[in-house]
Amino acid sequence: MSQVKQNMQVVMKQENHQMPYPLFFKPVYRNYIWGGNRISSLFSRSNTPVPCAESWEISARQDGMGIVENGSLAGKTLEQVCYDYGKELLGSHCEETRFPLLVKLIDANKTLSVQVHPNEENALRYGGEPKTEMWYFLDASEDSHVYAGLKRGTTVRGFQEAIKRNKVPDSLEKIEVQAGKAMFIPGGLVHAIGAGSLIMEVQQNSDTTYRIYDWGHLGTEGKPRELHVPRALEVVDWRAFATGLETPFKIDTGNIKNKRERVIRSDIFTMERYTLNEPELISHDDSSFKILFAKNGAVNISWDSGTELIECGRSCLIPANMPDYSLIPASPGIQLISVKV
Repeated sequence: MSQVKQNMQVVMKQENHQMPYPLFFKPVYRNYIWGGNRISSLFSRSNTPVPCAESWEISARQDGMGIVENGSLAGKTLEQVCYDYGKELLGSHCEETRFPLLVKLIDANKTLSVQVHPNEENALRYGGEPKTEMWYFLDASEDSHVYAGLKRGTTVRGFQEAIKRNKVPDSLEKIEVQAGKAMFIPGGLVHAIGAGSLIMEVQQNSDTTYRIYDWGHLGTEGKPRELHVPRALEVVDWRAFATGLETPFKIDTGNIKNKRERVIRSDIFTMERYTLNEPELISHDDSSFKILFAKNGAVNISWDSGTELIECGRSCLIPANMPDYSLIPASPGIQLISVKV
């Protein structure tokens, strides 16, 4: 790239520079065959497809790009905003300008396929993008469950035989789930989401998925969906076992009327949960952006130069260089999910 072109790009960035503010994105919906209707019914969304399996809330994927809905950056893609603002948006923990996470709502009306994603190690060896994820259970029917990890003692040969005999579920750990709890799914762990769960999924910005078993589901054309067994067996981490449900634990906070809890902490992302009964001041630093999701009611974000409302069931992105702000619940007991890297 010529020096003149580089200088022009710097000037354009300077001219387009805006003060930081919470960003809302138009959700990207997916109507996969296993979806339901809870995303629309619980969160009062009127433009969802039928069925609505997923809502990509914060996404910089080319096949589901988030577009800013509010403020001076309205109409820009998340990819473009990341390029324009870099660490001002992403924070010092992010080494690249590529947005590192993908946040979804998943409504599993039917059981999803048994699948596996690469981890950092085997993605380098076999290709694809590493994908570690977590599930936070927003809602769960009485018999909701997931499959996470192979049963202890399962060998490579034994699992291959289970695949050949169409007995894959017999090799998987089946775990009942509860709303308000979570599960960590590292790359390399065989897993499937069972019917009945409404999930907030946080994952690496990746779409590399290898399907092992599909419960006899048929695709939109009435044919079985493609399986990826040879590649899946390459990336299974035979040492990985599920740790079970994660129960959030309390973190000390200066405001005794509010509650702050750690849900999951990993090298890739951290999730916390606030229960707000009165305004909570957030001392923000520039280490990471934050993604906020209002689970059961509206929350106002107020800072020195403005306010924004997170409606129930909506997500927003707080830039890393955002000044300190207050979270003001519309009523006592509002739960707010916070995600950062």
